Amino acid sequence: MRLPPFNPYIAIIIGVISVSTSAVLVKLASGAPAAIIANYRLLFAVLLMIPYVLLKHLHEFKLIHKKDWILSALAGVFLAFHFILWFESLNYTSVASSVVLVTLQPIFAFLGTYLFFKERFSFGTIISMIIALFGSTIISWGDFQISGMAFFGDILALLGAVTITAYFLFGQKVRRRLSLMTYTFVVYSISTFTLIIYNVLLQNPFFGYPADHWLYFLALAIFPTFFGHTLFNWALKWLSTSTISMGIVFEPVGASILAYFILGEQITYAQWLGGSIVLFGLFLFIMSTSRKTKVTISSRKNNS
Repeated sequence: MRLPPFNPYIAIIIGVISVSTSAVLVKLASGAPAAIIANYRLLFAVLLMIPYVLLKHLHEFKLIHKKDWILSALAGVFLAFHFILWFESLNYTSVASSVVLVTLQPIFAFLGTYLFFKERFSFGTIISMIIALFGSTIISWGDFQISGMAFFGDILALLGAVTITAYFLFGQKVRRRLSLMTYTFVVYSISTFTLIIYNVLLQNPFFGYPADHWLYFLALAIFPTFFGHTLFNWALKWLSTSTISMGIVFEPVGASILAYFILGEQITYAQWLGGSIVLFGLFLFIMSTSRKTKVTISSRKNNS
């Protein structure tokens, strides 16, 4: 039994901290339109990936069928609009509210698999979804009491959760046939192209931003993308999907702590209460939808 290079649980902790920086970095770069921030996050990620893809994965492009290109294009478009909606939500509502509501993605994903793939709900799944959605209602109602614009930001964050769900649903079959790097490169490239068109149509300026904004754009490409999601996918070789999902649920906690110290954002009572209920519901949801198998650290590699 071969052990991993380093403890995968440490990788999850690093990954959670890394993805927690995303919302704060977007707030710090608020001098640029949300779509521009999203554009440069993905563009820089693609540019960083090009050398490795050309050296190691160029042959895989011959294996991509026409249907795979169509599904990848749809996934890429939805990923682009996920970032537009979520980043835009941060212009109206707090990091805590926005990230908690986007984290509801697993529930929307399960609803999607029910509608399109006829997967069945267990009683525990239904209860956990109701709990999580109840918590999101408390957050949204609390924000609505503060201002209508904060409530509008919450709606954008929820739409961000819906669009990232569509991204996963359209891309899951292609993902099984391609390596992680090739699939990610294709989808990120399509998303980047989509965002370029979007920004041109809205006449958003591509240049003229302060020097620190370019550092934030690059940091978004490096930390949440590579040190976050890439580490999660690496950890899938040794840990179960449910274990990693439970780790990701802590993103709102990390993001809220960073927002408090870096941005000075206070957390309201409604956000504390609603966020705690959402996280509790998500934990129950993950436990009710995961297989009850014993997970051991071994050399067995899942399709990641």
